[in-house]
Amino acid sequence: MTRFAITLEYDGRPFMGWQHQDHGPSVQQAVENAIKKITQQDVRVFAAGRTDAGVHALGMRAHFDLETRLTPFRLMEGLNAGLRPHPVAVLACDVVDDDWHARFNCIGRRYVYKITNRRAPLTLDKGQSWQVARPLDAGLMHDAAQLLVGQHDFTTFRSTQCQAQSPIKTLDSISVTRFGEEIEVEVAARSFLHHQVRSMVGCLKLVGDGKWTRDDLRKALEAKDRDALGFNAPPDGLYFVDAIYPKSEEKSDAE
Repeated sequence: MTRFAITLEYDGRPFMGWQHQDHGPSVQQAVENAIKKITQQDVRVFAAGRTDAGVHALGMRAHFDLETRLTPFRLMEGLNAGLRPHPVAVLACDVVDDDWHARFNCIGRRYVYKITNRRAPLTLDKGQSWQVARPLDAGLMHDAAQLLVGQHDFTTFRSTQCQAQSPIKTLDSISVTRFGEEIEVEVAARSFLHHQVRSMVGCLKLVGDGKWTRDDLRKALEAKDRDALGFNAPPDGLYFVDAIYPKSEEKSDAE
């Protein structure tokens, strides 16, 4: 058996999320079906994170064990063929150590949330960005966001269905940057609570349009109460950007 690690890009709109679901299609199932198409083997694919329904990925890392003589390059080509017509692509494929794990060896995760700040309806980016018509002050949003950096009890920004053992997380960084009519919120941490990023972005939007102040965000954080949340941003604009690992843990065997 060989352990392969793959990097995935996908459009989350057709899926109920990464993980297997009884009530709809998942990215995990699409990848596992593609593997079976080309190898006739049933395998379980493990990912660095679990994106929700409608959430996208630019660099999701995952792994699986497979008995095959295919090189990583040929396996990647076969998977991309087997994944059609799903909006999922394998960007890279490597051989890794037998004890390497996409989730448990991950030491950092990075997300980007995209906001389109304009009144005109979205066309090309519909479902892939959150349209906010009211003008937003990205500078105020960035300044307020720094209150969230560091170790905190993020209960306010945690889904009631979150299965994490503790609401305490350490946010390594968060930035809010405007590029014309586009605003990007970039966040990095070792791990996140369920809905944490979307909840933080929803509250930062309230700061950006003047409905909340920096102090309102601070009070929401300190409340440690889900009822203090402004609201959840929709999944449309959220992207899992990449997973970070100690460089010494991965070894490439690509063709």
